[in-house]
Amino acid sequence: MGKIIAIANQKGGVGKTTTSINITASLQSIGQRALLVDLDPQGNATMGSGINKNELEHTALDALLGEATFAEVVQFSEAAGYSVLPSNSDMTAADVELHASEKREQRLKLLLDGVMDQFDYIIIDCPPSLNMLTLNALIAADGVLIPMQCEYFALEGLSALMETIENIKSAVNPNLAVEGILRTMFDPRNNLANEVSAQLIRHFSDLVYRTVIPRNVRLAEAPSHGLPATVYDRASKGAIAYLALASEIHRRQQKNTQQQEQQKRVSA
Repeated sequence: MGKIIAIANQKGGVGKTTTSINITASLQSIGQRALLVDLDPQGNATMGSGINKNELEHTALDALLGEATFAEVVQFSEAAGYSVLPSNSDMTAADVELHASEKREQRLKLLLDGVMDQFDYIIIDCPPSLNMLTLNALIAADGVLIPMQCEYFALEGLSALMETIENIKSAVNPNLAVEGILRTMFDPRNNLANEVSAQLIRHFSDLVYRTVIPRNVRLAEAPSHGLPATVYDRASKGAIAYLALASEIHRRQQKNTQQQEQQKRVSA
């Protein structure tokens, strides 16, 4: 059974889409079958994966509404090396269209439940706001990965997101958990960044990934070429960091699976 990870932060500009693209590519490169679900109407994850958002016959919204099958919507990016459920500006109609749908908050969960056996990891790039698409992502997900810059207002935004996750967990998705907190665009020469990083570790301990994503030119350049950094320049510091993150995520998942299996044996 695959694992669904939503990449979410209500604050924009924290490297959410860059993280979604490069985690998917990195998981695929270490032998995991990965799917990237682009729920952001900007379609940046779609374009950054080498798929032209302006030429799509169907988007993820069509699959959510049942107007197209998963197979009709999903595309395999030869350039990036993984499958994508793509998005474009048509997704801006999602709030209105989904409100009129039965089980509107669970449409993504129902869709992904039918294809879980095809993937080891499903990564969801969420919009930078709490709307119907983000709600669908959080209800479908097993975990939330939170990318954040180590800057002045970061902790305040993180608290709000944690509260949202707890509300959804208590109301509709009891299995939802914070997968981890990822420090992005990190510059170790910045004293404030180091202070915020230390606060994160103090407050959240093991939830903070050991891997830190550095501020890196190649990470910024890669999307304009329609490629993950791990394909664009695998030797770059940014690509190496995301490959390390994918390994860290997979190790955590293996450890959790082993613990669950041990608990089952004990209870049996």
